Amino acid sequence: MVQYEYDDQDQMESGGMTFDFRGYLFKVLNLWKLVLLCIGAALIIAYLINIRKQNIYRLDSLISVENDQNPFFTANTSISFNWGGVSGKVGKVITSLQTRSHNEKVVDSLQYYLEYLKEGKYRKEDIYKSAPFYVEIDNEKGQLLNHALGIRFLNDKQFELFSEFEKSEGKVQFYGDKHMGSVSLPVGIFNKVFEVGKPVNLSFIHFTLYTKPDQAVTNGSEYFVKFLDFDQVVNSYKNAVKTEPFSKESSSVLKLSLTGHNKAKIVDYLNATTAILSKTELERKNLYATNTIRFIDSSLASVNNNLKDVSDEMNTFRKQNKVFDVDAEMTEVSSRLREYEMAKEIEQTKLNYLNALDDYLRTKTNYVNIAAPSSVGIDEPNIQQSVGKITALAIERQSLEYTMKESSDLFKDLDRRINAEKKVLLETIDATKSTIRLQLNSIQKQAATLEAKLSNLPEDQQEYLKIQRKLDISQEAYNVYMAKRSEAAIVKAANISDITSIDDAKDIGGGLIGPNKSLNYMMALMVGFFLPMLIIFIIYLLDNTIHGSDEVERLSRIPILGLIGKYKYHNNLVVFEKPKSAVAESFRAIRSSLQFIFKKHEVDQGLGRTIMVTSSVSGEGKTFTSINMATVYALSGKKTILLGLDLRKPKIFGDFGISNDLGMVNYLIGEHSLEEVTHQTEIENLAVIPSGPVPPNPSELLMGDTMTHLLTRLRKEYDMIVLDTPPLGLVTDALQLTQFADATIFMVRLDYTKKGMLSLINAKYRMGEVKNISFVLNFYKHKTNHNYGYGYGYGYGYGYGYGMYGNAYHESEGNKGVIGRIKRFIKRI
Repeated sequence: MVQYEYDDQDQMESGGMTFDFRGYLFKVLNLWKLVLLCIGAALIIAYLINIRKQNIYRLDSLISVENDQNPFFTANTSISFNWGGVSGKVGKVITSLQTRSHNEKVVDSLQYYLEYLKEGKYRKEDIYKSAPFYVEIDNEKGQLLNHALGIRFLNDKQFELFSEFEKSEGKVQFYGDKHMGSVSLPVGIFNKVFEVGKPVNLSFIHFTLYTKPDQAVTNGSEYFVKFLDFDQVVNSYKNAVKTEPFSKESSSVLKLSLTGHNKAKIVDYLNATTAILSKTELERKNLYATNTIRFIDSSLASVNNNLKDVSDEMNTFRKQNKVFDVDAEMTEVSSRLREYEMAKEIEQTKLNYLNALDDYLRTKTNYVNIAAPSSVGIDEPNIQQSVGKITALAIERQSLEYTMKESSDLFKDLDRRINAEKKVLLETIDATKSTIRLQLNSIQKQAATLEAKLSNLPEDQQEYLKIQRKLDISQEAYNVYMAKRSEAAIVKAANISDITSIDDAKDIGGGLIGPNKSLNYMMALMVGFFLPMLIIFIIYLLDNTIHGSDEVERLSRIPILGLIGKYKYHNNLVVFEKPKSAVAESFRAIRSSLQFIFKKHEVDQGLGRTIMVTSSVSGEGKTFTSINMATVYALSGKKTILLGLDLRKPKIFGDFGISNDLGMVNYLIGEHSLEEVTHQTEIENLAVIPSGPVPPNPSELLMGDTMTHLLTRLRKEYDMIVLDTPPLGLVTDALQLTQFADATIFMVRLDYTKKGMLSLINAKYRMGEVKNISFVLNFYKHKTNHNYGYGYGYGYGYGYGYGMYGNAYHESEGNKGVIGRIKRFIKRI
């Protein structure tokens, strides 16, 4: 039966380790002000963040990527240019937008490395085009980086340049070639007056300031200019422009979007990036035509020189010889011979082009400078297509060199395709050259036949016809090349870019995407609510103090005798000095409850009752309860004596205004009699024996026979004997006194006593070492308990010298201020 009782008790104690959600809920309700304070603080922080954050905008534009046909390129055009199709161009455009070279051109054209700023409420605001002035910088001289230089307008003609330098050296950048340098700076406050429109030449800055005619300048207004690292600005925009297809149905239409803090800057950057991208694409597209025109120009120069030489030769011949007529038959023969020589010249030009192309393909690696085969009259489709493909692939490879590594698989694929196309082209060139050589041999044979007929003419006539044929051939070649060059120039001039803007970026209002103020407030609300809940949860989870009577009942089978509320008072004599207080009533209730215990424990007639008051550690209200229990019995007419048996820490003498020079220690060692150490108090029927001087052996004194004889004598002389003993959890003195107690009161101070301390008294209770023991809950507050409805309180002073607790019962005057309130609030948590 005893074993079952132990098992049941162990189960009850282990139940104290489970999470008490109800207790946690009451803890939260008790600290609702903290939760509300945290929510308010979080909302205030969110508000401060929202008003300090810069607005974030996102604007977009639409561009089209198409293979636009040149309006002058028709079936009658003799020069053929192969620009490729739309396939793959969208990917190239997206890649080009992320290249460093493209963004460098955009940033350089807009001068985004120069910021115009104005002091705002929380920061320097970028005013961009809203500034009433602009500066023209000297690109060949260094500009100080990352330092805001102040500009204060004195009047329409003058301004003051001001700043403060903390370091003697600064970094500058030369925006002409973008190289960096360093200059010395004037440490301290700097200010100097300059004239508007006149160059500002300092060691660290070089620019000329102009005012805008359409914006008035206010005297005394202050602005700032700031130069940024060009490379850093480019990097910030490099991946900033987001590109995506406008719709699934139209993959050739792209939407460009950009986010930033200044909408005017976003608009200009999007439009500039479209314009520069279109211009770059047109230059790339015209590269083939440009190479062809260059080739024709070089050939045309040679033909022109040859034409001049032949003309000079004809003029010289005419001067040296008389003018004569050649018969019609010979003239016809000469005309036919001229046609053959012209055909021979054309075929030889083709052969020279093919030989040069063959050598170029075998010795060069950059194939972007190949002229169109049709420029020399080569109409072979395979050659034209192969040259066009190789040129397009070479241009694509060149454009990717800014963003891809040489070891990239994409480069390897392009090189493989170029080599494959080049192999096919070389084979086609060899076959075409063989065909041309056959044609040249045939032309030469037919020309030789006609030359034989002309050999019968006189030498001067033969020479004249020969010069005339050379002149006609040169003139005709010159006319052909001039026509082809004009044709190529017209095609190039009329060419348009494959990239066109459908919808330019424009600030029409809106575009605001951040900060998300509603989300920030929602997050603040959540953080403000759940953070204190988490903190309270952790504190509650780690809290091992007792907070309510339900916890005591769950942790121990020892009954609860009564409750004592919290009450602020300057001493421990609450029952005597405040007999109508709620605390005094609590002690009367405990006195009534003790009567039931005394009835169960019979003693000899005429002998007094003994009450022992103890606790687990100091600071739990043991002395306070002893004094007031003795007082409540004395006031009821019972002859009562209070013994101060806490020999290690004498305490009870101070409230009664008596000396601690003589007491229990003096009596127990035989120095003084009982009468000499007993003090009558101002309270009727109440006597007190203080502890006396602190002895070296308190336990031995309490275990001696003198103590037994003393209590036997006091039972005969007094109705009630109250023993104020040391804490049971710290020393063994109290255990030695339990044998004299008819009833034992074990003090439990709520929000102070540790749950583990109850295990000690539980073990002694189960072993029978303490009997007739009951709990009295001290510092009871209604809102910390779930079962009782008191709301009273008191205050008293107590400071025990050992143990891990050291709070005082008396409330010090210093704790009545703000600091004291904060300490008490933290203590409540």
